[in-house]
Amino acid sequence: MRGRSALVIGGGIIGLAVAAELASRGARVTVLEKEHRWGSHQTGHNSGVVHAGLYYRPGSLKARMSVAGNRSIVAFAREHGVPVRVCGKLVVATSRAELPALATLAQRAEANGVPARTVSPAEAREYEPHVSCVRALRVESTAIIDFPGVCEALVRLLTDAGAELRLGTAALGIRSRAAGGVEVATGDEVLGADVLVNCAGLHSDRVARMAGVRPRARIVPFRGEYYELRPDRRQLVRGLIYPVPDPALPFLGVHLTRMLDGSVHAGPNAVLALRREGYRWSDVSAGDVADIVGFPGTWRLARRYALGAGLAEVRRSLSKQLFARSLARLVPAVGPADIVRHGSGVRAQALRRDGSLVDDFLIERAPGQVHVLNAPSPAATSALEIGRYVADQVGSVS
Repeated sequence: MRGRSALVIGGGIIGLAVAAELASRGARVTVLEKEHRWGSHQTGHNSGVVHAGLYYRPGSLKARMSVAGNRSIVAFAREHGVPVRVCGKLVVATSRAELPALATLAQRAEANGVPARTVSPAEAREYEPHVSCVRALRVESTAIIDFPGVCEALVRLLTDAGAELRLGTAALGIRSRAAGGVEVATGDEVLGADVLVNCAGLHSDRVARMAGVRPRARIVPFRGEYYELRPDRRQLVRGLIYPVPDPALPFLGVHLTRMLDGSVHAGPNAVLALRREGYRWSDVSAGDVADIVGFPGTWRLARRYALGAGLAEVRRSLSKQLFARSLARLVPAVGPADIVRHGSGVRAQALRRDGSLVDDFLIERAPGQVHVLNAPSPAATSALEIGRYVADQVGSVS
């Protein structure tokens, strides 16, 4: 990449990590971010958890990047003064019916090289005195981190490397140049580069189409809503408590997380958002709704989940009592009076036309272009590894 120019669209943690890696390899880098601060959307609204890598199919890109990313991002944070705490977590089976799935997680942890061990209810209560379970998995390498702080550190590195960083600058048009490379219209000017890297997250499929690529998946936004424990009830949770996830769904289930500031977040659930940046039920975009409704994969997904998991998530979104009941499965002392609303995030979930969810990272290439079309959780955990991987892809496009 030395001497070549690269234009990165998207200033979340993935775009900044890719840009920093490209700059370290000698590229002349420009980053465009349509918002007026870095990490405004998925990065700035996630749970702050550095995942260990136990959930993901052994050998998958997600598994490899999560395990490596857990180490690299913790080391990066410590090197650059970003707050981080390696606290470990418990994944708890609250009924005997969940024990086979918990055993599968333990097997995956071993296959992926994740430090984890099965513990008894008594051992689990040594970590979390108020937890309820029939068995649990103790995962030692899970951490809590300030992901926006990681973005700030990456911006400092990019600034020192001479990168051109543009906030409040949206890409409005993209075309390939006859002599190679791309041109990107921002409204005020047209910027040229040898390579375009699309890290636009919730809008990654639209940016790809703008660049003349027909992506294999469509982004469908899912909102994750959070509560937090009232200050006088925070002592109920010392670290991180997760349920055994439903293997048929891409979400980890409502869980409890003690944050760096001592607060305890509860959530998220997962409901279809009616706007790509729809953080509330009242956030509705007619264009985004039409995009969702007009995509065949949405209806195929709905036939599979709408009357089961989907309806349950909507009910929990609308009912504080049901949300609290989900938490009480993990910590019985938690009741509706103990939680207050805390905000939400929106996840960019890639969906195929056949209605199947894209489970792993999805990256497509075209002449002079690399498009990161799906970077699901644990993308923030794996940001530095994704940066290296995408930089390798950029180095091989002509």
